[in-house]
Amino acid sequence: MDTALYTVPGMHCGHCERAVKEEVSALSGVASVVVDLESKRVEVTGSGLDDAAIRAAIEEAGYEAT
Repeated sequence: MDTALYTVPGMHCGHCERAVKEEVSALSGVASVVVDLESKRVEVTGSGLDDAAIRAAIEEAGYEAT
């Protein structure tokens, strides 16, 4: 299993958390998505993770990963 960490400064509420989780979870190879609103971090765990696809999914949810 691989793990990728992203900072998503625009997240601030439960809706933000759900939107990011839903978009990223739908990607192939993603096993889990953990969002920490306090630290603005998103941890993605899975197999064969695609960084560009994860960043695109976060953008599709309306946020930017830094």
